[in-house]
Amino acid sequence: MHSLVYFPIQILIILLLAPLVNGIIKKVKAFSQKRTGAPIFQMYFDLYKLMKKDVVISQTSSWIYHVTPYLVFGATMAAALLVPVSTLMAPASFPGDAIMLIYIFALSRFFMMLSGLDTASTFGGMGSSREGMISSLMEPSMLISFFTIGLISRSTSIYNMMNASNSLELPLVQPVYLMIFLAFLIIIIAETSRIPVDDPATHLELTMVHEAMILEYSGRHLALMELSAVIKQLALITFLVNIFLPHDHLIFLSGAGAVLLSLLFYVIKVIFLAILIAFIEVNTVKLRLFSLPNLAALSFILSFLGFINYFLLGR
Repeated sequence: MHSLVYFPIQILIILLLAPLVNGIIKKVKAFSQKRTGAPIFQMYFDLYKLMKKDVVISQTSSWIYHVTPYLVFGATMAAALLVPVSTLMAPASFPGDAIMLIYIFALSRFFMMLSGLDTASTFGGMGSSREGMISSLMEPSMLISFFTIGLISRSTSIYNMMNASNSLELPLVQPVYLMIFLAFLIIIIAETSRIPVDDPATHLELTMVHEAMILEYSGRHLALMELSAVIKQLALITFLVNIFLPHDHLIFLSGAGAVLLSLLFYVIKVIFLAILIAFIEVNTVKLRLFSLPNLAALSFILSFLGFINYFLLGR
């Protein structure tokens, strides 16, 4: 499918599906606690309500605080466009997609950290420093994971990586992909501020990371920051499910019917992974801040073992 058709479909799917993933995770956690919980579509209502509200801006803030919600949302959407929801829709692929994805997320994180410091809030500074520490711990394992998959597909283009996985049919039966899958699952949990790294459901001083940085935002600014967070989460989940659980090789239709069937499989895989993340949250506890390097070390070891396995077995 032509790349001009790819962009509107990709944007529509990302915007519609991203809040739903968050709702599914919260619903599964509520069921595990024997609660009814909020509807899975609650975040759509919350975003709509916030978009209609006025913003409250601190007098000590500068232009950084004002532009950060729009910059973070734009950067996150640009990153999401680099991760196709289906290989049957050809994006504007180029070498270096994976590396660009990492550093587009780094750009949005940098401005979020600056905005957390900009209002002279104690909580904002605390959250920014913690975010910087966690991201620096997770970045090596993310780079190694991308480079290992890139070596197998002989390209750092995410689209080419997904096509290479489709040709393998069942990548997870190979030790290389299994190690990288486990490492990347830890990366997703850390990058999206979920338990055991962070607890998005609380505003306690000991547990806040992401929430502390956006504590001063309100109205449409808060809506953009919250929407950006779930878009980033969906982009990382999309990469995981389309690399390690490919499905487009199973589709023998052609044209628009093939694309629709591919998108249906994609949504099912995303829902499955959202449930898996919820189960991980339910069965783990929030780690102490100084225990996070151990989790990052586990992710790095798994990704590095996958890298070594490539030369021993995969090559």
